[in-house]
Amino acid sequence: MKIGVHPNNLHLRLARLWPGAFAQFSPRFIPYREGRDTAALLQAGDIDFGGTGSTPPIEADACGLDVIYIAASAPRPANGAILVRRDSRIREVAELVGTRISLIDGSFHTYLLAKSLENEGLALSDVTRIESGDRDAQKDLLDGEVEAWVTMSPRLEAALQRDDLRELVRCGSLIPNRSLFWTLARHGLDPATRAAIAAELDRVGREVMADIDKAADLLAAEPGSEGDAASWARVLRSRDLSVVPFDDTILSEQQDETETLFRHGHFDAPVVPGQTAIQR
Repeated sequence: MKIGVHPNNLHLRLARLWPGAFAQFSPRFIPYREGRDTAALLQAGDIDFGGTGSTPPIEADACGLDVIYIAASAPRPANGAILVRRDSRIREVAELVGTRISLIDGSFHTYLLAKSLENEGLALSDVTRIESGDRDAQKDLLDGEVEAWVTMSPRLEAALQRDDLRELVRCGSLIPNRSLFWTLARHGLDPATRAAIAAELDRVGREVMADIDKAADLLAAEPGSEGDAASWARVLRSRDLSVVPFDDTILSEQQDETETLFRHGHFDAPVVPGQTAIQR
């Protein structure tokens, strides 16, 4: 089985490193750059399933790719935030009107920003979204190229250690911010296979939580790792790495997100997310 792994999906990143993970599937872990590439890789047959935040599978359904959800992580309330400079005039979300905000657009960053603005009676159109791409978004914020930055672990934890940045809003109860594991119908992963994948994701997650120091050492030893073992341990301790099979509750969360993004003009037409996921 070809399992897609990108740097921002910590669960699959750990699975690639964890001894014996997915052994029953004869796995090939396929590295790629970022979560927004998942749909294209699935469409091309380069991977059989991947893991992302909540938005990329909705984007895939908007393109008619027939997403099949497999499993979901526990909510990750601490994993994403909007940051501003410590000396910024911006003290609350309502003051973001007219500002430039750096984010990975089309990821859960877009949803977090939309919900944050909506709670203040605002819309995505009230700000200018700046695609961070391969840019150093933290530097852009500190240099004044943007007024706010939507970010996530592990960069979030490192940024919050600085004395020149501060948190404006955290995911908290705004959005569930789950990691979702999904495929496309064309890959033909039957219910029994999807259930086995969900069970293995959960097993690996629970083993990691039982030995965080080992997991942190593995992440720190990766080439180009974003932190040392101590910083990775802090990230891991902030998360519930358990995983559950996809169900109607999570499908409802996805529907809420699609409706929010449609209201904000992110989608040109309504999207029905993973409509076949529960029936198949």
